[in-house]
Amino acid sequence: MIWCVEDDASILDIEVYTLRSTGFQAQGFADGGAFWSALESARELPELVVLDVMLPGVDGVELLRRMRAAPATRSIPVVMATARGAEYDKIQALDLGADYYLTKPFGVMELVSCVKAVLRRCARPSHVLHLSGLTLDQDAHTVSCDGQRVPLTYKEYELLRLFLSHPGMAFTRDQLMAQVWGTDYCGETRTVDMHIRTLRQKLGAYGEKIETVRGVGYRLAEPSAGDGAEGDVTAATASEE
Repeated sequence: MIWCVEDDASILDIEVYTLRSTGFQAQGFADGGAFWSALESARELPELVVLDVMLPGVDGVELLRRMRAAPATRSIPVVMATARGAEYDKIQALDLGADYYLTKPFGVMELVSCVKAVLRRCARPSHVLHLSGLTLDQDAHTVSCDGQRVPLTYKEYELLRLFLSHPGMAFTRDQLMAQVWGTDYCGETRTVDMHIRTLRQKLGAYGEKIETVRGVGYRLAEPSAGDGAEGDVTAATASEE
């Protein structure tokens, strides 16, 4: 999600429309106060902020200073956009932690190229695996479906993590046993079937994504064009088996 903060309604509409039409999710804010309130209460932070400098109330420079001072927001990439093209203004914004500086007027494709370049440069390895509204956070060891908590046992969690890491790949029962239970485990492969069945039940509609491959084993269906990775997520800690 890209957040745009701009007090000129026509410019804000163009920025949001352009980003959405080029594949991004975008949301606009007409002033710094509304933006900061949304940022403080957000369950999912923006991937990048396009921030105008000359804003009513709290200006863009102060908002940037606040973002860089707060641990939760200091790593969010920020592109400053303003008609003030003086060298001092650029240096001030960059010294405060802006990732890029766009001088108005700028073309819409320049904005898109800038956003893409900054996101590439600031990209960090993702520890969150998605399939539509199904989310697995490897750092928090949590799973959620459409924002709802889904408590899983340790083995169920590890099975789901393996499937989400390799969508479309078919695993034999022996492979799943080796990956999740370990090569030293001497139990029957029917244990896999039992865990797959309970995992499907707990995931509800998303459990149908775990397909049985006749004569082989199981796989997670590859995401279709409509399977995005957006939306607010509330995760829950997976319990030990």
